[in-house]
Amino acid sequence: MNDEETELVVAETRVRSLDLPSDPVVVLLATLVGIAILCIAYVAAEIVLPIVLALVLKLLFQPAMRLQEKLHIPRSLSAFILILFVVGAIVGIGAAISGPATEWAAKLPEGIPRLQERLKFLNEPVGALQTFLHKIDDLMQQGSGSNAGPSSTIAATLFAGTTHFAASFFETIIILFFLLVSGSTFLRRMVEILPNFKEKRQIVELSQDVEKNISAYLVTVTLMNAAVGLATGLAMWLTGLGDPVLWGVGAFLLNFVPIMGPLLGVGILLLAGLLVIDTLSMALLPAALYFAIHVAEGEIITPVLLARRFTLNPVLVIIALIFWFWMWGAPGAMLAVPMLAIAKIVCDGIRPLAAFGHFLSGDD
Repeated sequence: MNDEETELVVAETRVRSLDLPSDPVVVLLATLVGIAILCIAYVAAEIVLPIVLALVLKLLFQPAMRLQEKLHIPRSLSAFILILFVVGAIVGIGAAISGPATEWAAKLPEGIPRLQERLKFLNEPVGALQTFLHKIDDLMQQGSGSNAGPSSTIAATLFAGTTHFAASFFETIIILFFLLVSGSTFLRRMVEILPNFKEKRQIVELSQDVEKNISAYLVTVTLMNAAVGLATGLAMWLTGLGDPVLWGVGAFLLNFVPIMGPLLGVGILLLAGLLVIDTLSMALLPAALYFAIHVAEGEIITPVLLARRFTLNPVLVIIALIFWFWMWGAPGAMLAVPMLAIAKIVCDGIRPLAAFGHFLSGDD
């Protein structure tokens, strides 16, 4: 028996212990409910996205809430402290990276001839990009009137995007605050309506186990992404690229999008190195160091910390990234893997859904 046949036998043995849904009516109803939920998520994205983000953040901050409860701090004050920390961190980081980001944005148009000179074999793609940027700028000018200059049209677009982000961010913060304050209110209400003590006990144990696992996963991933951001910022400073806070924050955010995020980061750092560093070998060093940091984190450190029960099917990860990016854009891509991991943890904790959790799992 070869290795492939052995793996199939092992997989078959595992599946025998899982309860697969057998009633076609139940399967059909579950499928219809899932489609309905996805339709609502797409149509009402401006409402649903802040709610989903607030729920994920609530699970992320649950360990901190428990710690403050042990210190006998009231839930409302604990929630306010965490919200203040989140807002302060976002405002502080935004203020720290806004200046460097603006400077790099100003360097890009001027640096295109330099990039063309250093990457002559990419002359055609770079020329196409330059033409595309000019066309976008022309369209923006036509859409805003002939008297408006390029700077005013870009400013108006950025202002509109900033306004939309601010509104969504405010909604998320409000929902997150009340979720943190409410605590286990929803769980208590569910326990109250269950008919017997055995079911009450089962739902409490299940909810606590699922919440604990989800919180552990989200905290671990966030800390590892923060470590990647710190290491990347330090590496960029040592290579002479400068602006370590900008690159560190970028690496932190991109690492929430597996595979695609790091690939985008490598491309950005490659262009940045070629743009400002004279020696070709040194210009390639920032992207190479970032790639090495990502490989060390993604292939060695994080799998050890998360263990096998938190690993996900890589094919489903890619599908989830593409699907949620189509649904909700960049926020959807960042939430895709956490939502997939949450779905796996929930399915693993509920016996009738264990088969779906097994399907979402990665290789041993």
